[in-house]
Amino acid sequence: MSTTSGKKTHDYKARLIWDGNLGTGTTTYTGYGRKYRLQIDGKPELVGSADPMFRGDANVYNPEDLFVAALSSCHLLSYLALCARTKINVVAYEDHASGTLLLTPNGGGMFESVTLRPIVTVAPGSDETRALELHEQAHDLCFIAASVKIPVLHEPQIRVEGATRSSQKATELESRA
Repeated sequence: MSTTSGKKTHDYKARLIWDGNLGTGTTTYTGYGRKYRLQIDGKPELVGSADPMFRGDANVYNPEDLFVAALSSCHLLSYLALCARTKINVVAYEDHASGTLLLTPNGGGMFESVTLRPIVTVAPGSDETRALELHEQAHDLCFIAASVKIPVLHEPQIRVEGATRSSQKATELESRA
C-alpha cells in the first residue's frame, strides 16, 4: 500500500500471454486459438479468495487481480478478432496491465484506472498503423471495458516479427474509456 497526496492506494498487475498462434497467426478468423495464460507474480493457478488486505489468502488470485485480468483478456480477444477480420496477422501478444485501487476511509474503495500495455507482434507485411489503430476499436467492443466506469488506458506497442530490436517500430497510443 502507498500514499500519494494523502490518498491510500494499492496497485495490481497482471501479465497475459496469448498462446493461440497455431502456426499461421491470425491469417483467418477460424485459424488461430483463443488460448492465453494469465500470470500474476507469486500466485498459483486460478483459485480465488479475497485480497489479504481484506483477510483473504495471499497465495491465490483475488477479485482485484481478476478485474485487471478481465479487462486485459477481453481487450486481447476483441483485438485478435478485429485483426483477423482486417487481415492483420498477429503472431504474438503480451500485455503488462496494471490497476490502482483507491481505498476509502469507510473500508471500501474503487479502482481509479486500469492501464493496458499490450505488446503486439505482427507478421512482416502487416499494416502496423492499422494494427495500432485497432486498439481503439477493440476497446469499444470489449464487454468488460464497456461495463466499468473507470478510465481504461491503452499504451500499445506494435512490433514486426523478425525485426531486430534496434529497427523495430514501437508505437504508443493512449485512450480513455
